[in-house]
Amino acid sequence: MTIPDNNIYFSPVVEENNKGLRLDKFLAASFPEFSRSQLQRLILEGNVSNDDVVIADNSQKVRVGDSFQVIVPEAVDANPQPENIPLNIVYEDDDLLVVNKPAGMTVHPAPGAHSGTLVNALLYHCRDSLSGIGGVKRPGIVHRIDKDTSGLLVVAKNDKTHRSLCEQFAEHSIERTYFAVVYSVPSPLNGRIEGNIGRSPYDRKKMALVKNGGKPAATNYKTLEIFQNTASLVQCNLETGRTHQIRVHMSALGCSLVGDKIYEKAHKSTLPGKAEIKKYLNSFPRQALHAATLGFVHPRTGKKVLFNSDFPTDIRDLLNILRL
Repeated sequence: MTIPDNNIYFSPVVEENNKGLRLDKFLAASFPEFSRSQLQRLILEGNVSNDDVVIADNSQKVRVGDSFQVIVPEAVDANPQPENIPLNIVYEDDDLLVVNKPAGMTVHPAPGAHSGTLVNALLYHCRDSLSGIGGVKRPGIVHRIDKDTSGLLVVAKNDKTHRSLCEQFAEHSIERTYFAVVYSVPSPLNGRIEGNIGRSPYDRKKMALVKNGGKPAATNYKTLEIFQNTASLVQCNLETGRTHQIRVHMSALGCSLVGDKIYEKAHKSTLPGKAEIKKYLNSFPRQALHAATLGFVHPRTGKKVLFNSDFPTDIRDLLNILRL
């Protein structure tokens, strides 16, 4: 069963009997309300993704455990236009660039967000030097992080680079480290959280740990600092890259991210600690999550490259207040 949510459709999980089908054929069977040609156009325009990795190849074969998100643009949706938006570029060469995305910036145009996105900024900076695999709506976009998550993203300038990076994401060989400020103290302090993540059966805007369906997900975490048992700084390393993975896993551990309006728990007022610090925590305007490390094999050189990003000002200020 597919349930639309604000122009977003979620496919069922691919099962053994559908393994090896072309993507467009699988989606056509999953969404009978759309013609196959409509779905092919949506794929080519970069409106289909799997675990936040954009797929723009109609002939790609689906695998067991895959599930896809399809965005149907609003009728007034236009191709994104170049906008002179400053970019924090960590690295750039002829094949790719690594960008440090600020919190509050959407990666690509979507219903309700047609400008001011990373794609608009990339079109201005790179002109025509972006991979076309993501389609005209998402040129160069290989993967995404949430609007209110800050940190590192890799962008492809040509199709060969794009394909190589997508393969590395599919193989879970990309190195990604996140830092999160969470409520309370994880127990145990260090560990591994695993379990299938799928669309919440109670709230379609949320992901959740599910017993039936979903996709396997694993996060290794380490508690780096504890602040009067009120909050903790946690390092998270992803083995997989599911939508909202860290937010779901830390919430399941009873330590939702500070500022996470979707997954935060209701016990914030009962936390120990100074009242002024708790007030600051509870008013933090976005999830305190930063994509700090990104490592991959460079498609041209075949060598491993690793990039790092310091805490943005808002999380650095949050940590300084917690250390008082």
